[in-house]
Amino acid sequence: MHFETLAIHDGQTPDPYTGSVTVPLYQTSTFERPSLDERGEFFYSRIGNPTRSALESTLALLENGRHGTTFASGVAAMMGALQVLKPGDHVVSSLDVYGGSYRIFEQLMRPWGVETSYAASEATESYLDCIRPKTRMIWLETPSNPLLQISDIRALAAIANERGIVLAVDNTFASPYFQRPLDLGAHIVVHSTTKYLGGHSDVIGGAVITSDERLHHTIRNYQGAAGAIPGPWDCWLVLRGVKTLKIRMEEHQKNALHLARALEKHPAVERVIYPGLASHPQHELAKSQMSGFGGMLTIALKSGLPAVRKMLEATKLFIIADSLGGVESLVASPALMTLGPLSREEKQRRGCTDDLVRLSVGLENAEDLEADLMQALATI
Repeated sequence: MHFETLAIHDGQTPDPYTGSVTVPLYQTSTFERPSLDERGEFFYSRIGNPTRSALESTLALLENGRHGTTFASGVAAMMGALQVLKPGDHVVSSLDVYGGSYRIFEQLMRPWGVETSYAASEATESYLDCIRPKTRMIWLETPSNPLLQISDIRALAAIANERGIVLAVDNTFASPYFQRPLDLGAHIVVHSTTKYLGGHSDVIGGAVITSDERLHHTIRNYQGAAGAIPGPWDCWLVLRGVKTLKIRMEEHQKNALHLARALEKHPAVERVIYPGLASHPQHELAKSQMSGFGGMLTIALKSGLPAVRKMLEATKLFIIADSLGGVESLVASPALMTLGPLSREEKQRRGCTDDLVRLSVGLENAEDLEADLMQALATI
């Protein structure tokens, strides 16, 4: 079946008790046992809940995986995926990663005994140069945040399989509609369901998808033991969002490409970073592993941070806010917001310069969004 059919139906069949066409909200902490010596599929909501199970099944199907495990946030999902490691293991990560991911590697995993090295660039050779005898995971963010760099999932999957390394891919920016890393050879896919999967800026959540039974057992055991689970209402909101993922992603992409082309011509803009543009250095690679390019784009302004401040303070439709992937358009300064806690040296190392502006392009009319950006750029 096609993606949009799966998103609406698979894992979300009508309720057998009432005929409800939407998955019921099982707002309960516990379930009655048939007897003292028996328990049903569901007995305590930290371990399992029917609403959560429906979401996990749906997300696994959309990623073409066998198992989905959901968490209370994207970073909680990342911690779930990292439980397949043990002290003494080594990780090779993309250099340009979400600030929360970097904090997990450096502030949580490193003291626990798991060391992370960062590939100097998105080139496959850069990852290869970082691999050690104790490397047990390659962590990719592609497209990356905020520089929208593309890593070659197929090539890195071949290297990982050859060396017995787990390849994990944060697929949040692309969503399963535009990219399916498991089909390209990855072993684990991670999402912040807060973003495009939820799609309405009204829920926090995360998910891990895999087809590997051993990896799934470890991740699922961590979910139940650590308890960083999404509540049934959160799961229900993401289930609602997933049903419209196809049409939202298509519109996000259409608007983002329209703005990227317009911004490329603006005299105040030094460069536009969007994988859907032929000017993107990895445009062909993006085309080879993605069916679309998403709704995120980043620009660099010629006049640096003063221009960034003026632009962000002048936008009317674009809202200055953290996060991304909602129906409304958001704008951010990566250097001051999403990667603000990092040292200047660390930001410079990863290419997060003061002149960058990250745009999460929403579903408003493209001409209205363009007019808003142009009037804001006129103030600098």
